[in-house]
Amino acid sequence: MRRFVVAALVVFVGGFVAFWALTVPRAAVSADAALERDGDAARGRAVFFAGGCASCHMTPKQDDPLRLGGGLELKSPFGSFYAPNISSHPADGIGRWRVADLANAMLAGVSPAGSHYYPSFPFTSYAGVRLEDVRDLMAFLRTVPAVEGRARDHDLPFPFNLRRTLGLWKAMFAPAAAPLRDDPARTPEWNRGRYLVETLGHCAECHSPRNALGGLVAAQRFAGGPEPDGQGWTPNITPLGLKGWTKGDIAYALDAGLTPEGDSLGASMAAVVRNIAQLPKEDRAAIAEYLLSLPAREGPPRPRK
Repeated sequence: MRRFVVAALVVFVGGFVAFWALTVPRAAVSADAALERDGDAARGRAVFFAGGCASCHMTPKQDDPLRLGGGLELKSPFGSFYAPNISSHPADGIGRWRVADLANAMLAGVSPAGSHYYPSFPFTSYAGVRLEDVRDLMAFLRTVPAVEGRARDHDLPFPFNLRRTLGLWKAMFAPAAAPLRDDPARTPEWNRGRYLVETLGHCAECHSPRNALGGLVAAQRFAGGPEPDGQGWTPNITPLGLKGWTKGDIAYALDAGLTPEGDSLGASMAAVVRNIAQLPKEDRAAIAEYLLSLPAREGPPRPRK
């Protein structure tokens, strides 16, 4: 009996140590004074809109995309997440953050305090963002107005409220932080479109189905699926779902919010259009070029009404 107890204790302690080691939040970059130099706020503005930052972080019930007081509720099967204040406020926002802090948040899902962020913040896509874009984005964020007030805490039931367990989720579903490099066999336009769609635009985060643990289903990437809040359906944006659309149709939809048939792009896509419309027309054309090059994929069956 005594040996059994000792063995059980060893297994328990060993399992706990292994769990603790596997779930340590790991930063992507170290604080470096050089990161604070040469940030371009004008370029950072384009990164801001390409990344859709205002869609989640702008203060609800107002129209200024640069009032970034947070507070938007993001419903999911795991509970409700509330987007934080990312204004330049030194206490309630990110006014005291360094470029390294923003880089670790975006590229690795790690907070300045060294804890995991939930993947309601799409660091799984931002992991491929180039460090120079993060630096420019921070230069821009430092110019936005300071907004007082913090968003409420996430409303999550046990065990989803245990942040430490996110280390296991990351091990299964989060890619390592690494800048997405151009494919030399492709055109500059295609490479730009790929970068915008796969990283900053994080299009797969909404336009792909998820498994029971919230990870993207790789075989149906971009093939559409249920909205995270369960209240709608995101369309298939592979060539199968965009059958009949031209490159010009897609670029126009991302600028004016209208389909080739004249229907409006509604729901959460309306906010995406407001952001992408701020980018140069060449970027919208590049996004279209890349989307039409994706493999045609069948999405999950849509439930009958």
